[in-house]
Amino acid sequence: MTNALTRALIVLATASAGAMPAAAAPCTSASNECIQWIAPGNGPARLLVYSTYALDKRNEGITRALVTIHGGGRNADNYFRSSVAAGFLADALDDTIIVSPRFAANDGNCKDALAPNELNWPCSGNNWGRGGAAVGNAELTSYDLADEILRRLARKDIFPNLKTIVFAGHSAGGGFTTRYEMANQVHDTLGVPVTYVVANTSSYTYLDANRPVEGKDEVAQFRDRANCTAYNRWPYGLTERAGYTARLSDEQLRKQLIARPVVYLLGQLDTTPLAGFDTSCPAYAQGPHRLGRGEAFVSYIKQKYGAQHKAIVIPMCGHNARCMFTADAALPVLFPKP
Repeated sequence: MTNALTRALIVLATASAGAMPAAAAPCTSASNECIQWIAPGNGPARLLVYSTYALDKRNEGITRALVTIHGGGRNADNYFRSSVAAGFLADALDDTIIVSPRFAANDGNCKDALAPNELNWPCSGNNWGRGGAAVGNAELTSYDLADEILRRLARKDIFPNLKTIVFAGHSAGGGFTTRYEMANQVHDTLGVPVTYVVANTSSYTYLDANRPVEGKDEVAQFRDRANCTAYNRWPYGLTERAGYTARLSDEQLRKQLIARPVVYLLGQLDTTPLAGFDTSCPAYAQGPHRLGRGEAFVSYIKQKYGAQHKAIVIPMCGHNARCMFTADAALPVLFPKP
């Protein structure tokens, strides 16, 4: 019997026994074919997401999930492509679902084309990155939509073998991620562990009135409070919060930030004021550039509050999500072994 005939008989016998067909190939193009919609609640409002696999079809082959949050340009398509490239390099596309949502804006200087009933957020003030409410929908915030994404990924009837979720963001998306990590109310309810990856954000939320002391590896009471009165307002500190984060107490936010697993990816060359760099006085109170601000915050949160967070400086990367996410040191963080 020839080898070809043997293989044919094996395939025929397997099919006759009712074996499951091979899983569909991942959708890897940032095009309409990879777009799905998430509609929270019963209303028509919906959020656009790019995804490598369907969010509503049972898939036993998925063991990992990666959610990536775009930067201030709201270019979820580019972030999806960068995440898919990272998944390819990590040899993870077959068993990882990659999801990249778009928090659109269509007012002022923001001119995102909106589909019917597509949710969007105010253009000014990075409202979507701070857990603010959608336009015309005061009860629905950007963090509520992130909750909904995590809940869908954690559904055992859809992804019964999912073992881990990584929630990552770069630039303004890193700001979204660090604040969502400390504020979200679904982390402990999912039944699947979530790790947060914060990359190259312009600012962090400090838990008290301390700020870095220039030229020293320490923090102390911020000395320029008279001239920089907003230094401790949300999102730089915990006062005057609005939206999703106003639902929790200061103490709960502190507890969650410290307890949850976080990895900070810091570009070695992210030391120039480019690409939406926050030049406000509350941001400069945290350091001179993104690399310095990240290093100072991680040192602060570990030394003062005992957080078990990790920081990784990515060599030869500036403010570039593709460089950061596809770096050798980042791949095992974004695609951990289940």
